[in-house]
Formats: sequence, structure tokens, C-alpha cells
Amino acid sequence: MTSLPLVGFLALSGALLAVGVFGILTRRNFILLLIAIEIAMNATILNFVYFGAFSPSPAVTLMGQSIAVVLIGFAATEVAVGLAIVLALNRVRRSINVAEANELRL
Repeated sequence: MTSLPLVGFLALSGALLAVGVFGILTRRNFILLLIAIEIAMNATILNFVYFGAFSPSPAVTLMGQSIAVVLIGFAATEVAVGLAIVLALNRVRRSINVAEANELRL
């Protein structure tokens, strides 16, 4: 149990989510879009860890940390698939602009 209030942690997570959503809505570069998605996912992971740490039950603490580890695995998978798409898009179109990738078939 930490002596810091939960509100500060939630404010940090909310700020990370806002930056991630802003990046998702405004970026046209595919790599920067992946970074923005990662920031938004990290905000979600922080929420699971925070709520688990502030729970009085040890089972809930472990569940929050376990979900966070699974989400980190999903984030790594998302980056691997996203970078594979970026490489394929760069080979075919010579650009990683999201607006130019209007169809999935290369």
C-alpha cells in the first residue's frame, strides 16, 4: 500500500490516455500512430496496476497485475504486427502515410 493518493495516479493515466487519443486522431504517419496506440494502452495498463495496488484484497492485487502482464503481451503483439504492416506498405507504396493505405490488398 502506498501513501500517495489514487487521484494522482488516475490523473497521470488520464493524461496519458488523452495524449494517446490525440495522437491517434491527428497522426498520418503509421509509426507515430503505433506509438500513440501504445501510449493509450499503457494508460490502461497503469489503471489495472493502480487499482490492484489500492485494493485491500491480495487476490485483486494479483488479478490487476496479471491482467497488466497479459496486456503488455498484447501490446508487444500489436507492435510486431503493426511493424510488419509498415514494412509491407513501405515496400509496395514507398510511403508509410496512413492516408495512402486505403486498401488492405497490396
